[in-house]
Amino acid sequence: MRICLIAEGCYPYVAGGVSSWIQMLIQGMPEHTFVIYTIGANESQRGQFQYALPPNVEEVRENFLDQYLDQKVRRRITYHLKPREKEALIDLITKDHTDWEVLFDMFSQGGAYQANEFLASDAFLDVVMEACQDTYRLTPFNDVFWTIRSMLLPVLNILRCPLPEVDVFHSVSTGYAGLLGAMFRYKTGKPYIISEHGIYSREREEEILKAKWVDVYFKQTWIDFFLGMAVAAYQKANRIISLFYHARELQIGYGADPTRCFVIPNGIQMSRFESIEPLSTEPHSLRLGAVIRVVPIKDLKTMIYAFALVRAKRPDATLVMIGPTNEDPDYFEECKDLIAGLGVEGITFVGRVDVAAWYGKLDILLLSSISEGQPFVVLEAMASKRPVVSTDVGSCRELIEGIGDGVGPAGEIVPVMSPNAMARTILRLAQQLPLLRQMGENGWRRVDRFYREEDFLKAYRDLYEEVT
Repeated sequence: MRICLIAEGCYPYVAGGVSSWIQMLIQGMPEHTFVIYTIGANESQRGQFQYALPPNVEEVRENFLDQYLDQKVRRRITYHLKPREKEALIDLITKDHTDWEVLFDMFSQGGAYQANEFLASDAFLDVVMEACQDTYRLTPFNDVFWTIRSMLLPVLNILRCPLPEVDVFHSVSTGYAGLLGAMFRYKTGKPYIISEHGIYSREREEEILKAKWVDVYFKQTWIDFFLGMAVAAYQKANRIISLFYHARELQIGYGADPTRCFVIPNGIQMSRFESIEPLSTEPHSLRLGAVIRVVPIKDLKTMIYAFALVRAKRPDATLVMIGPTNEDPDYFEECKDLIAGLGVEGITFVGRVDVAAWYGKLDILLLSSISEGQPFVVLEAMASKRPVVSTDVGSCRELIEGIGDGVGPAGEIVPVMSPNAMARTILRLAQQLPLLRQMGENGWRRVDRFYREEDFLKAYRDLYEEVT
């Protein structure tokens, strides 16, 4: 079987998380071949792969949202929009839904409309002016025009991607990747699967509400835009997969058909961690760790503040940050400045290493993210018989506390962005080494029962066969 995987903002440019999931899926199915469609933010990433591509990856087709910014308009074209085309465009910029099939026909390969030329045309100007008569009537026209143009430029260009010859399309998010999958499904009739690790439209909404680059006039416009792309993907998908049950409920709340929504949790290779000894109950220095990408959504600053509070009570405590530090250099510098400003010692960044060699050196794994899906690091820590203190995001509560499985807690949950709560929890657990050991063993039993790699791969093998 030939499968097209559509990945946005992750594989093969970013290590960990969703990228690790994709690598595991491809390596675990050598009987299938894969075509990778990537959607990245910056063309500077072209060819900068963080993974050795498995031999069953036939090709990688790279696309970047900024590659369209500098494209010159070759000539001024006069477009005459049909009523349904104009309506679809106005709905796209004023509502959270539109007739995407009309837009697919307009802007996909073979369509009559070239995105950059259209956005420089009088027809586009007319669309914006009509939108201003209602939705944006109190907003400066110049601001509306350039905001809408910048919003549409990448998405309309992405629809120009050529159709690959494959048996199944599979996107690992909604967003631009999901929209591309929906367009491929519409144009070819081939089956289309979505696997959402986090709920993309909800994550974008959280970012936009906090973002300083989005003027208050346009926050709802951007939120509706991303929700509209998610709805388009949900409507075209044959199967919509989430990693945990609460995420499935959110997908349905955003408009996904419940009969097409299923849960397939992540799985991990238990053998990687089988040699790790259980936690020692003999008194020893407190060893904390985080396996984490150094990016704002992981909220390392909360963890650093929490560790400073822990260190004040336990001077023997250390914190190891394991994972790549080059994804957001500015944020990495902010974290180092915070550590220096607090004058806290005992924190080490070790970069990208073999994490299996580190879990056995830890007493507690920390996760301070403000958004997650079903993090591999929590599953890996549990497979390593290490307890977890995590913020209440994604499926972390489900992983750590279970859902009526009778296993017992594998750690504790703390509120998001609450260093005091995290520090108090760490200090309390650190005084109860037998409890920490028991939590670690609970975690191992839960992962062994519900989150094994072979079960994950079987579920996707069956899914691919089912839709074809």
